[in-house]
Amino acid sequence: MAHLSAIAYASLDHVIDSCYAKGEAPLILVLDRITDVRNFGAIARTAECAGVHAILIPEKGSAQINSDAVKTSAGALHHLPVARAKNLFFAVKELQKSGLQLICVSEKADAPMYATDFTVPTALILGSEEDGISSELFSLADGKVSIPMKGQIESLNVSVSAGVVIYEVMRQRQ
Repeated sequence: MAHLSAIAYASLDHVIDSCYAKGEAPLILVLDRITDVRNFGAIARTAECAGVHAILIPEKGSAQINSDAVKTSAGALHHLPVARAKNLFFAVKELQKSGLQLICVSEKADAPMYATDFTVPTALILGSEEDGISSELFSLADGKVSIPMKGQIESLNVSVSAGVVIYEVMRQRQ
């Protein structure tokens, strides 16, 4: 029995090259160990609506892109490139070498997201709700930002966090 993916995976190099060829600053979402299919689908939906160029996920330890993910994304996964990496650490280092700033979005960060310049080529790194961003990726970051919070709960759902920061990028780029 073979398992077929609901989408065709993209080459991240081609996505980045295409952005630069069009004169656009790439915006890539790096999802570190996001395993919930509905969170993944919701993130993809928001990303596609806001013009994110691609999502990067690890080959293992990530949500399966299946019919539930596509349904939750409202079909966005048919329009938004998704790339997979055997080793997310090395893939993220390649993004850095390609000129993208690496920004971790975490409740553990001290700098508010509003203090970061998102008009430049950017890779946003978001981590799992259980463990957050892996220490390896966190150590690579050029910046670490948080979403300002006033309530008693310390963090937002990862799909909500993705939406908030993606739309701050969009605001700055308009």
